[in-house]
Amino acid sequence: MSAVAWIAVGSLVAWVWLLLGQGFFWRTDQRLPSRAAPAPWPSVAIVVPARDEADMLPVSLPSLLAQDYPGHAEIFLVDDCSKDGTGDIARELSVRCAGLPVTVVSPGEPEPGWTGKLWAVRHGIALARSRDPDYLLLTDADIAHEPDSLRTLVAAAGAGGFDLVSQMARLRVESVWERLVVPAFVYFFSQLYPFRWVNRAGTRTAAAAGGCVLLRTEAAVRARVPESIRQAVIDDVSLARAVQRSGGRIWLGLAERVDSVRPYPRLADLWRMVSRSAYAQLRHSPPVLLGTVLGLAVIYLAPPVTLVAGLWEGDAPAAWAGGAAWAVMAGTYMPMLGYYRQSLWLAPLLPFTALLYLLMTVDSAVQHYRGRGAAWKGRTYARPEAAPDQ
Repeated sequence: MSAVAWIAVGSLVAWVWLLLGQGFFWRTDQRLPSRAAPAPWPSVAIVVPARDEADMLPVSLPSLLAQDYPGHAEIFLVDDCSKDGTGDIARELSVRCAGLPVTVVSPGEPEPGWTGKLWAVRHGIALARSRDPDYLLLTDADIAHEPDSLRTLVAAAGAGGFDLVSQMARLRVESVWERLVVPAFVYFFSQLYPFRWVNRAGTRTAAAAGGCVLLRTEAAVRARVPESIRQAVIDDVSLARAVQRSGGRIWLGLAERVDSVRPYPRLADLWRMVSRSAYAQLRHSPPVLLGTVLGLAVIYLAPPVTLVAGLWEGDAPAAWAGGAAWAVMAGTYMPMLGYYRQSLWLAPLLPFTALLYLLMTVDSAVQHYRGRGAAWKGRTYARPEAAPDQ
């Protein structure tokens, strides 16, 4: 066989293994488990870190205020040095919309060794612990919850004996670029951290989705959260690992009634969102970066390239294996497109989307070595992700 045919066969073998051996990552059936109502309902403190979220809060905060929760719950919104009046808007909404009690605080700039979000979370959790809650709900300022969201999260955590329950919020998919890039973001995440593996007792795979994390307070104390992950750029995965390493049981699934309202209308917006932490995901390692680029090329780019090359050169094995690999790839992507209510005709475009992610990852590494690090909302984290106290 030709070299092109061998590459196509290698890609096909990789896709058969991904289809059957990577925790069935492509399925979208990991939803909140059975949830019998506890008696009595435990108390919950909702911690919301917010930096320059004046546009998001009018949509997201009323959904938290309107939570239909039978037990005691209150909200602690931490204004992380915003310059757009985030704190004032939060106070105004808490009065206008009524509902759960809200405390708004502004802790100031983070101390050295802390990422901004985790510095804000630290202050929110410290305030919350003064109320001695049974659970902490860590949720971002761009996340909107249906009225029964908190109720179902707490019931699922109690019924399953979980210390951490996290839902991957359904991201916005309205613009052309959102439709092309966003479902693939969740697809790639689940490929790296198969939800079934995360949810299996005794597993070593740990992950969470930072927009919606219900955490048992005693588990947070045991894992020394957030102090033990204070430098983490990818804070949700680091949080899950800390809880798991301290003996806690975790669960992760796709959300049914939790949505992100943050828009990413342009490719540049999505590019910044991905590239700010992509190289941190690779532990800032050049060998891992090289392996990732080669892996993405063989797994995602080789199928269409070898199919076209095989047809052009009359190389039947290359065309057959490349076409079969592309078909398996597209088939595994269809359930995620269905979850996002998008056309299944987008599935064959996954190689193009993967190329975009490859370029975003390389750009993330370039920015790192230029000393710019992971940038978000005016802050840059040039130091490698670490958790020295773990």
